[in-house]
Amino acid sequence: MQTYQLHIKLLSDTTFGRGDGIAGLIDQEIEHDQHGFPFLRGRSLKGLLSEECDTLLKSLGSAGEPLIAARNILFGIGGSQLDTQSCLRFGDARLPAQLRQQLQAANISAHEILTALTVIRRQTALADGVAQRGSLRSSRAVVRKLTFVSEITAVKNLTKQQQALLTASCKALRRLGSDRNRGRGRVDCWLIDTANPSTPLTLDELASALGV
Repeated sequence: MQTYQLHIKLLSDTTFGRGDGIAGLIDQEIEHDQHGFPFLRGRSLKGLLSEECDTLLKSLGSAGEPLIAARNILFGIGGSQLDTQSCLRFGDARLPAQLRQQLQAANISAHEILTALTVIRRQTALADGVAQRGSLRSSRAVVRKLTFVSEITAVKNLTKQQQALLTASCKALRRLGSDRNRGRGRVDCWLIDTANPSTPLTLDELASALGV
């Protein structure tokens, strides 16, 4: 069993949308826990990385075909049985434990913590450059520059090729969350092997490990 840490640094305000809002206040609320700390669900993170991996293999054309087996081991196959499930377990991406502990020790409420870490953005739909009546919507977003960490556990040891493909998929993740096509959700991601937290692989080293 191996453990990795995926670090996600927000380069722009980001909404980890949960699909509902607060009547009279906000149309789209973010995912947050009972203490007011925003987080990104591990299931959503797995889907994002799987999508990036598929895009990467497609961009490689025929050179990516030998990597399909590694991709299926990492992320599983849709509708898979026990023997074809993903070998990875994704934890929720949360703020570093030290930061959470410091804020909780300050004896402030969950609402105050949520307010301090987020901002409410408002926008309207436009038609020919003119705001449409009744289209004003508001959503909460996590402020930029914060870093979230997800623990990824491999139930069996990854090969060098599989680890390189996972690393490349993480590096390829550049946007996430709601409204990522409207300027929000830009991120910088990197993967750390907790058993060997050395300097991250360069692109050339990744390509060599992938055999492309």
